[in-house]
Amino acid sequence: METQRVSNRRGRQSREEILDTAARVMGQRGYAATSLSAMSAEIGLAKSVILHHFRTKAGLLSAVMERGLDDFFADLDEARAQTPPDGPPGERLQWFLEHAASVLTARQEFLRLHMFLILSEDEDATSAEVATAIAKVRTDGMRHVNEMIRASFSLAYPDQAQAIADRLERLVLSGIDGAFLDGQADPRRTMTEDMADLAEAAAAMGESFAARLQPVGEQTGGATGAIRR
Repeated sequence: METQRVSNRRGRQSREEILDTAARVMGQRGYAATSLSAMSAEIGLAKSVILHHFRTKAGLLSAVMERGLDDFFADLDEARAQTPPDGPPGERLQWFLEHAASVLTARQEFLRLHMFLILSEDEDATSAEVATAIAKVRTDGMRHVNEMIRASFSLAYPDQAQAIADRLERLVLSGIDGAFLDGQADPRRTMTEDMADLAEAAAAMGESFAARLQPVGEQTGGATGAIRR
């Protein structure tokens, strides 16, 4: 019985080791350029051990995406659960985006792999399982962005905050994608800098949209405020 428990524990450890290494190597090289033989050499386990746990390379990819997805959004939930300071929408949105940037930086291997898969034409990378994981990243990411925008505008524009979030969610998500890629292309540029610019631009657009939603007699001069640098 004790031997079986030890065997199970070792099996779980080797599975986690494989997933850790696969996420790192696939995130660096891309899925198509990562062979099971290379994975075996990198982790120091026989290829048969990898196949025992995941059966195929596509199965390994699906497991990497599933775990990465859970960890990534758990971190985002934790960051978003904190309360931003009172202030104008631009400052509040910058606070949210800076916290999101810390998660993106910590989970950049998963996000690099996600970007590789979006652009890949490899048969395994375009399987139904992987396509579902990619779609979930985008859907859940959009939900998080929508909630961040709504919370950012909720103090200054309580009646318009949800409409502003619905209007700007895709634009802000695209800006986050761009900030991540900018950081990969130019390490001298930090995501915090890009997020500050994105918050300022999104806040201005949100206030402009809010002004159009308000009755003419209730329009104000805006509450964006200076963005903290």
